Amino acid sequence: QVQVVESGGGLVQPGGSLTLSCAVSGTTFSARSITWYQQPPGKQRGVVASISAGGRINLVDSVKGRFTISRDNSQSTGFLQMNSLKPEDTGVYYCNSFPNWNWGQGTQVTVSF
Repeated sequence: QVQVVESGGGLVQPGGSLTLSCAVSGTTFSARSITWYQQPPGKQRGVVASISAGGRINLVDSVKGRFTISRDNSQSTGFLQMNSLKPEDTGVYYCNSFPNWNWGQGTQVTVSF
């Protein structure tokens, strides 16, 4: 069974940075895409960034120039580097693939003074 564990969230001031990690076990990680999702308070989960098995990257417009997605296949881990954070980046962040694995618990990111 695939297990996904997100980590690295926290409370940060606007303009700050965080790096989220997504550790995946129970699957051939290198053959799968990785997508990071944000679920803002009271809203639905939405795509933030994705990286294909071959390394092709897509970012939503609101995070271009601020967020970087990457992966380390040797560690079966995906990363989301978040810079110049804004209050609207607040939410629970999840990673998954397509077709979906079981969802992890996510990691909370709060951007506030």
